[in-house]
Amino acid sequence: MQTVFSIAVDALAYGMVLFVISIGLSVTMGLMRVVNLAHGAFAMIGGYLASYAARDLGLGYAAGILVAVVGTVIIAIPIERLLYRRLYGATELTQVLMTIGITFCVIGITNFIFGPTLKTIPLPPALQGSVDLGFRSIAAHRLFAIVCGLIVAAALWFLIERTAFGIRLRAAVDNAAMAAALGVRTEIVYAVSFAVAIGLAALGGVLGAELLPVEPYYALRYMVTFLVVVSVGGAGSIPGALLACLLLGAIDTTGRYLAPEYGEFFFYLAVIVIVTLFPRGLLGRSK
Repeated sequence: MQTVFSIAVDALAYGMVLFVISIGLSVTMGLMRVVNLAHGAFAMIGGYLASYAARDLGLGYAAGILVAVVGTVIIAIPIERLLYRRLYGATELTQVLMTIGITFCVIGITNFIFGPTLKTIPLPPALQGSVDLGFRSIAAHRLFAIVCGLIVAAALWFLIERTAFGIRLRAAVDNAAMAAALGVRTEIVYAVSFAVAIGLAALGGVLGAELLPVEPYYALRYMVTFLVVVSVGGAGSIPGALLACLLLGAIDTTGRYLAPEYGEFFFYLAVIVIVTLFPRGLLGRSK
């Protein structure tokens, strides 16, 4: 029973970390129609900035998260204006080539500045221990990641489905020319959406540092994983992304516990089966 509980907790924490990182990619792909394969690179930047702030500067974990999110967004703003803005409405092949190029550039620059070593983000004492639930204890950091994932899911759903900004974003996606004619400043809407997506990637890079270590080739190592999560959940669907992350996180974690010699075999087998049965993802938006 202890093993089952450990698997469940690790799977839930892993799934929530995947969700926080990949939901931004789901937004850019499903709502902004941009195949941003550099999304993992921004998560890596967030992890590096948090490590530098928390470990090297001694600012602490909370300050590290703030520096990671704000710093990554500041870095991403000129990239969006100079590069990504040219991709809106471009072909998928152009988007893929451009964003892969951005990924390699980010990897090279990050390694030049911070060095080609594994980066750690020291946890505060409150997150280093465990929390007693009465019937079992759970690692405090795992619980923190789970709670953050739930908060992000609720906040993002509310932003897109229940606010004026969400209405403008959906209008710009459905018909950008008509939305602009009605007074919607589509460039600002896309820029804000992109900033939110990148901020979430940076947050996920920090929260997931214990499960997805921040290292020189983080962006390439997990690029396919983030893309797979979006494909399985359905691009642009927040509930779909959450469901996909929880399902794939459970399958991957269980496989690694019970049959570690198979690596990611069960993860990708599940992906093949799900995509075959649901070509548009579990809860994908119709075109």
